[in-house]
Amino acid sequence: MKTSDFYYDLPEELIAQTPAEPRDSSRLLVYHRDTKEIEHKIFRDIADYLKAGDVLVVNRTRVLPARLFAHTMSGGRVEVLLLKRLDLDTWEVLVKPGKKCRAGTKLLVNDELSLEVLSVTETGERHVKFYFEGTFEDVLSRAGSMPLPPYIHEKLADPERYQTVYSKENGSAAAPTAGLHFTPELLQKIKEKGVEVVEVLLHVGLGTFRPVKVEDVESHVMHSEYYEVSEEAAFAINRAKKEGRRVICVGTTSVRTLESVADMGGLVHAGKGETSIFLYPPYKMKCVDALITNFHLPESTLLMLVSCLCSREEILHIYKIAVKERYRFFSFGDACLFL
Repeated sequence: MKTSDFYYDLPEELIAQTPAEPRDSSRLLVYHRDTKEIEHKIFRDIADYLKAGDVLVVNRTRVLPARLFAHTMSGGRVEVLLLKRLDLDTWEVLVKPGKKCRAGTKLLVNDELSLEVLSVTETGERHVKFYFEGTFEDVLSRAGSMPLPPYIHEKLADPERYQTVYSKENGSAAAPTAGLHFTPELLQKIKEKGVEVVEVLLHVGLGTFRPVKVEDVESHVMHSEYYEVSEEAAFAINRAKKEGRRVICVGTTSVRTLESVADMGGLVHAGKGETSIFLYPPYKMKCVDALITNFHLPESTLLMLVSCLCSREEILHIYKIAVKERYRFFSFGDACLFL
């Protein structure tokens, strides 16, 4: 299968620059996989498609203010994006421009924070050591900024709009954006219907948003990301699977987490670690029954993942309709529900 098989044409004006207000007022495309019927709704209508006994799986990660602007000792400007914490003061990062950041390069962010490049990985990331006093999270909260995707050109008035309302644990370099549509009130309404909301964790890093640069899909290598599935979460999900109830994931990060720990019978196993799982057709989901997700970039690993729920041809047909209907795309865009 070729990367170009997942290309579609998207007018630039359909790339959402700001989030919908309120969160649940974004649009929702509902796709019924059994009948291939498409419905056009508002996101708050999603409660109508969920029923008692469903398990709704959400990713509780929070986005770090992971973008830093630094300069070299000679004054050159460098942008640093935190990807993954390796140790107390050591991180894997992306730097731009990379030519200025060979091993041994020292960078100054401000009076509180500096860093040194320790090594360069085979794929171009840097391992760096930070120097600071106090708690890194406190220093980062003052020195860093929200790492919005490069296709968003508008300044975000409220940084919390790039966090889900159920976010808890700092660690991501990008938001699990399907969850941005939920409000506390909508979640409460869903719970009152008898839907069980279960939390997992996947810290979103380079694996989720690295572009596919090879033409042969199978040659793409995913970057690893940290996940956690608690005993309580595994028990709730497995009980639902055994009783024939639906497991519905909010976002591709929740899908990747569950499919990383699921066995061939569809049951998940509690644990924590790194996953570099890459899902693309003809992969069949072992645990996940339905998905809430945004519209994804052409030729991206996320578009390939969603294609596993039906087919590449169906996804491209759905996206063609979404473009025609003027849905908003990507991180701050509208949502899809695949049932």
